[in-house]
Amino acid sequence: MNFTYNPNQIAYFHSDNNLLAEVTFPNVDADTVDINHTFVDDSLRGQGVAGKLMEAVADHLRSQGKKAVLTCSYAIAWFEKHPEYQDVLK
Repeated sequence: MNFTYNPNQIAYFHSDNNLLAEVTFPNVDADTVDINHTFVDDSLRGQGVAGKLMEAVADHLRSQGKKAVLTCSYAIAWFEKHPEYQDVLK
């Protein structure tokens, strides 16, 4: 799955450029983002796409030396189940 990395968003688009999945993470300050939204189109549900987005955003934040606060309910649940990514959280 090839994600598109935009400032404060990691997304997956259909070949016709329709958005099929995304996670958004606006800046809180220079070193912190708020993972505030996860979306997966009905056509992709149940395939682990949201989890792949969480892994992608966690790896992306690590590479930038940034931390995250979580206000998205999916992100909160996902990070609780993945202790190997706790270092990304503020």
